[in-house]
Amino acid sequence: MEKIEASITSAGGHTGRRMAKDKLFKYVMTFGGLSVIIAISTIFFYLAGVVMPLFMPAHMDDLKPLPVPAVNGQKSVHLAMEEQVEIGARVADQGDVTFFSLADGRPLLQERVGLPESVPASTFAAGDPRKRTMAYGLADGRLMLFKDDYKVSFTQDPKDPKKDIRAIAPGLVYPLGKDALVLDDAGQPLKKLAIQHDGDGTTAVALTEDGRLLLAYYTSENDFTGESTTTTRAALHELRKLDGGVDQLLLEVKQRDLYVLHGGRFISHFNVQDKDNPVLKQTVAVVPEGERVTAAALLSGGFSIIVGSDKGRLSQWFQVRDANNHNTFTRIREFKPMAGAITSVAPEHARKGFVSADEKGAVNLYYATSERLLLERATGAAPVRLAAFAPRANAVVLETAKGDIRVAHIENEYPEISFGSLWGKVWYESYEKPDYLWQSAAASSDFEPKFSLSPLTFGTLKAAFYAMLLAVPLAVMGAIFAAYFMSPKMRGVVKPSIEIMEALPTVILGFLAGLWLAPFVDGNLAGTLMALFFLPFSFLIAAYLWHLLPRQFTDRIGPGWEAALLLPVIVLVVWLAVALGHPVEAALFGGDMPRWMSNELGWTYEQRNSLVVGIAMGFAVIPTIFSIAEDAVFSVPKHLTSGSLALGATPWQTLFNVVLLTASPGIFSAIMVGMGRAVGETMIVLMATGNTAVMNLSIFTGFRTLSANIGVEMPEAALGSTHYLLLFFSALVLFVFTFFINTLAELVRQRLREKYSSI
Repeated sequence: MEKIEASITSAGGHTGRRMAKDKLFKYVMTFGGLSVIIAISTIFFYLAGVVMPLFMPAHMDDLKPLPVPAVNGQKSVHLAMEEQVEIGARVADQGDVTFFSLADGRPLLQERVGLPESVPASTFAAGDPRKRTMAYGLADGRLMLFKDDYKVSFTQDPKDPKKDIRAIAPGLVYPLGKDALVLDDAGQPLKKLAIQHDGDGTTAVALTEDGRLLLAYYTSENDFTGESTTTTRAALHELRKLDGGVDQLLLEVKQRDLYVLHGGRFISHFNVQDKDNPVLKQTVAVVPEGERVTAAALLSGGFSIIVGSDKGRLSQWFQVRDANNHNTFTRIREFKPMAGAITSVAPEHARKGFVSADEKGAVNLYYATSERLLLERATGAAPVRLAAFAPRANAVVLETAKGDIRVAHIENEYPEISFGSLWGKVWYESYEKPDYLWQSAAASSDFEPKFSLSPLTFGTLKAAFYAMLLAVPLAVMGAIFAAYFMSPKMRGVVKPSIEIMEALPTVILGFLAGLWLAPFVDGNLAGTLMALFFLPFSFLIAAYLWHLLPRQFTDRIGPGWEAALLLPVIVLVVWLAVALGHPVEAALFGGDMPRWMSNELGWTYEQRNSLVVGIAMGFAVIPTIFSIAEDAVFSVPKHLTSGSLALGATPWQTLFNVVLLTASPGIFSAIMVGMGRAVGETMIVLMATGNTAVMNLSIFTGFRTLSANIGVEMPEAALGSTHYLLLFFSALVLFVFTFFINTLAELVRQRLREKYSSI
């Protein structure tokens, strides 16, 4: 009796310890699960927080009036600001320039341009805002070139020696000297003027009072002291006369294209790159009949013109190369119209944004590339005559028809981002048609940033598709054979060997794919395609021949060892395909299959293409799918298969009707995990493909994936820039995509488990 009680006490003690361990394990598992959820949520909210500024709306302060005194008897013709948004400049029509504080409107300096005595200015023109060049056209056919200049200096703060006080001194400079330049030898007053100046030369286009349109080109040289400048008129040409009165002259910053607005609704394009032989390329009606152009301006870079009409409509035009290799001035897009006639259009200095105002006092901020109306403001009843952006586009200064100056600060860091620009086709400047493009870097800031995520997302799915096309059949069928048919001894070698492949660094696979596999496939393209095509058929033929062999021979091979006999078959087929590839290529494709595809079929071929990546990534994904699927098939209870076989089913019937159905949740999970692995792969794609962001399903072209793009461009992205935040947004897209796929896979797996759990 004592022994029984001792045994009961001992058993109770073991049970208590076991329950304590179970409870501890339960808490540990709960903590681990919650930690995973918290970690995933933290990653999501961190990425979302980083990219949130991309989608925040633009903000503009109220238009604050400034009490800037007007110049008696003169009318303002131009406004400007310096980079720090501390000083503004108002240019009057007879040569007076007033520099004033943008904080309170207090005049800081009034300076007069050195116009010739007793010769009034008859017109005014401003060049590209970044170069700050301006010019007066004079009543005697000459012009005077000048620039506003802001010298920045720093002095030590007497109150705090560790700080410096910034001082900005405004003034005027004369890049071509202080002498007026002769444009019209006849001395006729200049009525319209366009000017552009850079270090190579200066181009001026003017309409004289007697209706002549003159093009002049000037070159200049400085003496060895740098204090004296000699300017020479190197070319003068009279342009073709146009129908209707000339309304406005627009000369792009590179001094190659001249646009003349005339007749109220027409724009004529002159190619003036050869200053001795300018050519009229075409004349286009930019507004419908009965409508009139009231304002126009060149966007930053000089490729596009924004045209505003008396009906309040705004449209963007630029040259598009047609099928005959001719440039055609084309309307690209229209923006949300304004209520009244457009009175002013002012571009940003370095981006494709612009501000537009109408006769009813409305002021709208637009961005051309994303085709967005960013914000709307109003000055009241007074229409805006003049407008100008700060160099950093963080402020705008306006002058109304009443002569009032108003200024407003702007927060508009990421105007180029919209749903359409990220995922839709965009018609970029100088392109023949709308397209999906990712081009984060350009030769200069004149070009639009191209931030379409569509080609990157497409490349990610394309890489996963070709990798899964290779990996799923091999891995799943191999797992089924290994778990169900293969002998235990052979399985004990094959399964660990394949699982060890998963430990191989993907950078090694990418290195081999880029430096060995890609050149091999390129040099043996026909043989590679033949091998991929004939290998499946060779398995079927080998299996058929195996069944034709005498039983006394086949019985010598142990059950489950048949797969080993396929190894020489695979080697033989691949060797034959590669050996026959070159003769076939010579007979059918002129000895160069890639060139034949390009010339005869019009297919693009790249050495580092989807075929190479599909093979390399397929081998990287196979171990993952194989391991999970093999475990799922092998874990099917033996009593199910034994019962099926006992009831008279063949092994194949048992496989299809019992084993695969029971193991289907695990097999599906294996495929989804493999797909997630393929979607997130970076190094293989980075090293084995050309990283071209194109949308082409062809197996012979490359691509760029989201993950590879992040790996390539993150080191060069400026902190806080649109490019930088979009790389984080790419990571967020990858995160959401994989989360969605895994969640969907889990739901499907649970449904399959519930459906076949009763088997």
